[in-house]
Amino acid sequence: MNESRVWIGVDIGGTKTAVVLSAEPPAMLARIEFPTLPELGPERAIDLIRQSIHQVVKSSEIDRSRLGGIGVSCGGPLDQAAGIIQAPPNLSTWVDVPITSILQQEFGLPSRMENDANAGAIAEHRFGAGFGTRYMVFLTMGTGLGAGVIADGRLLSGASGQAGEVGHVRLTTSGPVGYNKAGSVEGWASGGGMAQVACQEVKAAIRNGDVTVLAARYRESGTLTAKDVAEASQGGDELARRIIHNTGCRLGEALAILVDLFNPERIVIGGLAMRLGESLLAPARLTMRREALPASAKICQVVPAALGEKIGDVAAICVAMGF
Repeated sequence: MNESRVWIGVDIGGTKTAVVLSAEPPAMLARIEFPTLPELGPERAIDLIRQSIHQVVKSSEIDRSRLGGIGVSCGGPLDQAAGIIQAPPNLSTWVDVPITSILQQEFGLPSRMENDANAGAIAEHRFGAGFGTRYMVFLTMGTGLGAGVIADGRLLSGASGQAGEVGHVRLTTSGPVGYNKAGSVEGWASGGGMAQVACQEVKAAIRNGDVTVLAARYRESGTLTAKDVAEASQGGDELARRIIHNTGCRLGEALAILVDLFNPERIVIGGLAMRLGESLLAPARLTMRREALPASAKICQVVPAALGEKIGDVAAICVAMGF
């Protein structure tokens, strides 16, 4: 093993938290994952983060002098400069948690934090589907829709670290809710938004006597998820296919806004785009090309993220490396 720097990454999500160690990303030397359980508050998870860092360093037999720093990737809202997690929707009990100060005090290493969309943009730009581009946009497209913008090879942060948040843009005066705003891009073009639309569509189908396998799932649980829609679509359900197609069209409207604003070479989309593929992306591209400036749309590729389920790990390491 060479004597290059070794970086520690911490990827904090509402469902799981991962602690990773890497000398040559995207490869990992060690990884520990555990449930975040935000309903129990931050103290338990922070203690497990500390223990996991000690464990991955010890198990990899790394000389501590090689450790370059710790990077934290987490959904916002955050105060990146101060390293404070400010009660994100998926971590509502994490109120003003000074995570980087806690880690820096424990380990004596430089500690940085970035929101997961910006960190994901850097990860895909350096090691994934955005490699080789100078102008790129990354969309998370999970339960919500976050965005990170690469401009002239650098992360575009904005005055308060919130640049590029297209999820908050309102597409329609009413509609599914995202970012606490009805009709927003996140409401229409995210897993959470797709679930809202699916519930409305299935209730209408039940009233009209239309056949869909989603009706049984809705009656059983009283709700639906994007995963339910994806599985039904793969089984040939026409309503599920229409929901995904329409979500793709709304996504395309958002892509057109991004193309007109940032003129990217490539838009890289994680989450649903990786799982649904062309059933989502084909209508998105068609809508984007119809809505955006033709010269800008012509040179913009829309592709799924390449790092797959590893993106959170790689993103946290990129934060540690200081981008």
